[in-house]
Parts: sequence; C-alpha cells; structure tokens
Amino acid sequence: MADMDADTAANTEPSVEEEEAFFSNLDLFLFSLIIGLVVYWFMSRKKPEPIPEFKKLDTPAPTARETSFIEKMKKTGKNIIVFYGSQTGTGEEFANRLSKDAQRYGMKGMAADPEEYEMTELARLSEIENSLAIFCMATYGEGDPTDNAQDFYDWLQENDDEDLSGLNYTVFALGNKTYEHYNAMGKYVDKRLEELGAKRIFDLGLGDDDGNLEEDFVSWREQFWPSVCEHFGVEALGDDSSIRQYALKEHTDLNMNKVYSGEIGRLKSFEVQKPPFDSKNPFLAPVTVNRKLNKAGDRHLMHLELDITGSKIRYESGDHVAVFPTNDSAMVNKLGQILGVDLDVVISLNNLDEESNKKHPFPCPTTYRTALTHYLDISQPPRTNVLYELAQYASDPKDQENMRKMSSSSPEGKTLYHSWVQGACRNILAILEDMPSLRPPVDHLCELLPRLQARYYSIASSSKLHPDRISICAVVVEYETPTGRTNKGVATNWLKNKLVTDNGHKSTVPMFIRKSQFRLPFKATNPVIMIGPGTGIAPFMGFIQERGWLKEQGKEVGETVLYFGCRHKSEDYIYQEELEEAEKKGVLTQLNIAFSRDQEQKVYVQHILKENKEHLWKLIHSDNAHIYVCGDAKNMAKDVQTALHEIGEELGGMTRTQATDYVKKLMTKGRYSQDVWS
Repeated sequence: MADMDADTAANTEPSVEEEEAFFSNLDLFLFSLIIGLVVYWFMSRKKPEPIPEFKKLDTPAPTARETSFIEKMKKTGKNIIVFYGSQTGTGEEFANRLSKDAQRYGMKGMAADPEEYEMTELARLSEIENSLAIFCMATYGEGDPTDNAQDFYDWLQENDDEDLSGLNYTVFALGNKTYEHYNAMGKYVDKRLEELGAKRIFDLGLGDDDGNLEEDFVSWREQFWPSVCEHFGVEALGDDSSIRQYALKEHTDLNMNKVYSGEIGRLKSFEVQKPPFDSKNPFLAPVTVNRKLNKAGDRHLMHLELDITGSKIRYESGDHVAVFPTNDSAMVNKLGQILGVDLDVVISLNNLDEESNKKHPFPCPTTYRTALTHYLDISQPPRTNVLYELAQYASDPKDQENMRKMSSSSPEGKTLYHSWVQGACRNILAILEDMPSLRPPVDHLCELLPRLQARYYSIASSSKLHPDRISICAVVVEYETPTGRTNKGVATNWLKNKLVTDNGHKSTVPMFIRKSQFRLPFKATNPVIMIGPGTGIAPFMGFIQERGWLKEQGKEVGETVLYFGCRHKSEDYIYQEELEEAEKKGVLTQLNIAFSRDQEQKVYVQHILKENKEHLWKLIHSDNAHIYVCGDAKNMAKDVQTALHEIGEELGGMTRTQATDYVKKLMTKGRYSQDVWS
C-alpha cells in the first residue's frame, strides 16, 4: 500500500468500497496521461542538428572604432591632422589646403571634422612619430563655436584633468574684427590646449575677414611650414607641382535614378521628403508670397513667405532660416562654352585616399552642370590656392607667371592679387574670359572650387502667430564691378526669381532652421529696445508679432520700442503699414524712424537714440530693459554702442571706461544681444 499511497497522495483518496481494487479508474486515467505526456516530450524533442561548416569570408576586419582618428592615421601612415571648425566652408577649405601642403614637406596629412571623431584621443597623438594637430577654427555669431565644433568646445571646457602633454599643436583662427568677440574660438582653443599641457609649436594665426583673410592665411602658412620642418628636423621636398586629390571617372551607362541632381545629402531626398530636416536633409518649402517691399528707388527689397506645413519644423522668433541657393544658369553655360565641355556628362570625382571620410568633393555621381549649378561656388573671387593649381594650364608663360605670383606671399604678388582679383571682383568666369590662354580641365576646376554654402537670414515672423510659415526679408544684391561687369548676389537673385504663379506650379526653397540666442526676454514684462535699420528689421517683425500675441492672450507686456532707419520715407520705409498698425494697437509703445536722406544732413538710428536719451536710460538702467541690435556690424552696430557709451557718461555719471564696461556687462547678462553681419 505504500506505493499506492505515494502515487495517490496528491489525488482524491479512494472510498472504502473501492479499497480492494489495485488502481481506481481515476488513477488509471492520470497514469496514462502522464505516460503519454512523457512519450510525447521525448518524441517531439529536436535532435541537435550538426552545425554546417561555412567557408570564412575574406573580409577586412573593421577598425577598432570608426571614430578613431589615431587608428586611421596609423593605418594610412599620416602624421599630421588638421581639424576644422567651419560654418561657411572657409575653415574646412583652409584645413584641406594645409593637409595637402604636408605632402610637399615630406609629411602626410588629413583634414578632419571634430564632430566625426572622438576628440579624447588627442592625448594619444604622441603614439605617432613627428605628429602634429593643426586647428583651423572659425568663430560664429557672438564669439560662439561653429556647429561642428560645439562638442569639441564643450569637451575642452569640461575636462580640467585631461593631460595633453604629448600633443604638438598650432591654431589658425578665422574671424572678423568688426565683431565684438574677434576670433574668440581660435584664441580659446589655443589657450586651452596649452593649459591642458599641449605644446604650441607655432604662433596662433589670426585671420580677419573684414581685412584680407586670404592674405592673412597665406602669410601665416608660409612662415608656419618652415617652422614645422625645423621643429621635426625634416627637409622640404621642394615639390611645387600640382597635387590632385580626386580622380575623374566618367559614367556612360549609369541609370539616371542613381545620379545626384542637386540633393545635399540623401539621393532622391527632394522627391521623397523625410523628417527630421537639417543642414544635411533640407526641407523643400513652397514659396507662398514673394513681394517687393520698397515703393521706389533703384534697389529691390523683398518679403518672402515659406510654407512649412507638415514638415514638423519648429522655430522661434530670432532664429535663422538657412537656404541652399543655386547659381545663375547663364554663368554655368558660359563656363561650359569657354572650357569646351559637355556639361551633361555624368561623372564622379573619387578621393585618391581610400581611407578618407570624404569620398567626393560634392555628391557623386552627378553631371558637371549639376555640380556647377548646385554644389560649387562660381561667383566669389577664387582664392590664391586655386590660381596656383590652375597656373599650369595657362599656355602663355606671362599668364602662368602672374598666376603664380598672385598666389605667393611676396608684397608684389599680394598687391597684384588684391587689385586684379579681389579689387576687380573677378570670379572664375571673369578670370577665364580675361585670360584666354587659361583653359583648365573642367574636372580639376571642379575639384578646386569651394562648395556653394547655405545662406542665413533672420526670420521675420513669429511661430506663435504663424507656426506653418517662415518669413524672409532681404535686399537683392547687384552691382557693377571695376571691369564693367554686373555681379549679382547668388542667393538674393535666386530668391527674387522664386515667383508665385496661378498655374499650380509652386517654386520651392531647400531650407532648414538654425537656432539662435537672439531671444525675447523670458519675462514679457521686461521692456525691449529694438534697433534695426534696413533689412535689420527682420527679426523685430517676429518680436513685434509675438509681443502682440502675448497682449491678445491677456498677458502683461512691457514697453516695446523700435528704432528703424531707411533712406527715404517715400521709397524704402518697409513694413510701414504693419509698424504703424502695431503702434496704433499699443503693441509698439514707441516707433522711432530715421530717414537718413530726407534732409540735407544725414540722420541715422544712433542720432535718434541720443535724442531720446532720458527715456532710453530709464528703460536700461532702472527698468531692466533688453537691447537688441540687428544689421551692419562694421558701422551701425559700433555707432549704436558709442551712442550708448555717451548716454552712460552723460546720464549715468560714468567715465568712458566705466560706460564701456557697463555695456559689456549688459552683454554678459544677456541683456544686450546682436544679430549682425559685415
């Protein structure tokens, strides 16, 4: 019975009448069920399958980490790396020139975007013999790093215990003296690397775009390389021949669906739009409004509206909209005619350095026509390195000599370049027209020309009122050069021709948003003083719309004061109706306008500031007002600051030094913001 008890302990006990039976019916059923389950389990178990032997694929092992510039340098035998912080492409262009130079001095260099690499590896650069890091760092806005150098800047700030004692470095800074924080980023990187123990092997170079940035760079570079050779004990090879970076491949039977037709990043991204939209994936915004703002005069001031419905793009008043323009088709056709090429040939320019992250100078495969229309800058005077590389193709020895002279750092060469190229505003087309013996291969020309960059405009609307609309205010650039040619601004003339039609066709603009620090105060009760002559009024149209919206929401809004300037009331008093309506509604508490040429003596915004000095000083000194300046950096912004210094002296009882410091403190506290250009 012991066995039976064990088997039935967990089941219903048998009744007295059934005790004589060895197994009850229920026991038999359960026993059969268990046996069946056990058999099923054994039968259904899969036998271990033999693992087939696959032939090992002969593929190259991946690098230790894709973001390791050290491993890449070791693999390719490079000892010089040139990092660039670049917003408009010039810093990147200088970095490429320096990395190319290295070959002429018996070394090997690579240009690198700090955003693509792990910058903590700078401490490991000493693992490579005779290594050197060069930094070409541009300053953007009010002393800020460029977008691609932001993470590097943050890393430098946050890592006080970083040991860079084995790092050799030098810095060339790109800036503009008209700005308050001249070359701030380059100066900071130079100073900070030294603080972290790195060794500066050549003096900081300062490039001034308000003067002659190209000349500054060439002069610095010609002293820099001999110093590097001396430091590392190497001799220059003396090889001044042209060095090609890309190889041409012509495609004869490529499917046109695989050919770039103007896209910035992903192929066919303009046909199938996918958010998020940014500088590498712009949104094609339809133009819904394009109207001339000025009533008369020889200029063309325009207001455009871009429809961003369904794009998920968000913006705030004070942000910038960036647009990707295209070159004038007539210029592109003339280049093709002069060089005698079929512009519709499909080509690729492939980097000879297979390890480089930059496989092509622009999206490839594409046609010469697309490259010259969408990707390359053909309107700006070419830099000296372009002249140097193209000189070999001049059949006239005199032309060859002059081109080489202009690309040198000799006083005579600098003077010739300044007068014949820069002063005369000769772009590459004008140079080819005026130098008939110069006929370079079009592929080499495409390799050398800089990329056509996005253009930034202060947004002239508020997303509070217009979440699906972005407004642009701009003046069309057009002028006659000393050679009698008419030069046209690439972006403004392109925008001018983005017409709104009734036939259903919509002109589109590839665009994205760049966030700004140019912001209304957090507290709506703070007074705001806006100073923006000409198209400098753009962000203030957004500010006025937003302050008006806040008032409509029942919020208490502080004083909103505008100082605007233009030439003539009857000609270029832009947004007159909107401004006067805002004043009528009490959104603008004060509308001050300087019509500079409506009287014998010119009157500018700074003059009206001084006329209203008592009210202005009260708003700034007592009422915690925020000051905003937008427009010309070279003259207007400086004159406005001088006017405020003088008001501080007169009404604040300060010395000039104290008044200057007072305004600087307003900037530091975020109460004095500038959105200026030169």
